[in-house]
Amino acid sequence: MSDWIRESLHPDYAQSLRVDEMLYDSETDHQRLKVFQNGTFGRVLTLDDVVQTTEGDNAIYHEMLTHVPILAHGAARRVLIVGGGDGGMAREVLRHRTVEHVTMVEIDAGVVGFSKEYLPMLSQGAFDDPRLDLVIADGADFMRETAGGYDVIIIDSTDPIGPGEVLFTDTFYGHAKRALAPGGILVTQNGVPFMQGEELTNTMRAFQALFSDATCYIATVPTYAGGPMAFGWGTDGDARATSEDVLKARFDAAGIDCFYYTPAVHRAAFALPGYVDRLMP
Repeated sequence: MSDWIRESLHPDYAQSLRVDEMLYDSETDHQRLKVFQNGTFGRVLTLDDVVQTTEGDNAIYHEMLTHVPILAHGAARRVLIVGGGDGGMAREVLRHRTVEHVTMVEIDAGVVGFSKEYLPMLSQGAFDDPRLDLVIADGADFMRETAGGYDVIIIDSTDPIGPGEVLFTDTFYGHAKRALAPGGILVTQNGVPFMQGEELTNTMRAFQALFSDATCYIATVPTYAGGPMAFGWGTDGDARATSEDVLKARFDAAGIDCFYYTPAVHRAAFALPGYVDRLMP
């Protein structure tokens, strides 16, 4: 009988993934890391038995948190990633040749180290790109102290429990707003609204106090179970109104081949189902 990992992130719902082979299982200073092989999703990374990313569907999450703000902005040169220790987010940002500098702040050096060894297909050499500045530090501390000037800030956080909890506070979002350059865009992962509605409502309440354009957009990531996932969007510019034709021209110029993202998907992602729209304060 095969072993299974049971994720119990939500009080009334769980999902299980078959473990064909356990490749890594170790405690770090912050959390328990596991990497295992699954027949459908390939290599799977869990933190405290909660799925963080998989070889099979990570592109959906990473593409939608990078290409949506970068292509909507149209002239992003400096990008900040908070979290993202597996390197997938940096991989997608660095596919944009027009991005000149990426700062990536990860609290746990252990995540980066084992991701290079056990999940190299996620980073695809991103850690070796000279445009990447990897900072091992607490994301909230970094955001409070940075001089800023970022065109796009991506909060690639874990769920709001444990070390990731501080990345969902009004104070943190206020510091992130200060770190944006004029016209800059802040995007965040905000969980699965059907299961974690309060998380989205709280973030949107903070965003609406900070930004003239505050909303969310959605994408369906199979291993983030319970419905489509929400991504927070905050800016004082009009980047959300960028037309599909302009997005397509920028996408074609970038020469990026995506698994999930298209300019049409980009535009459609901001069309929210009724139950998600009702979670907006």
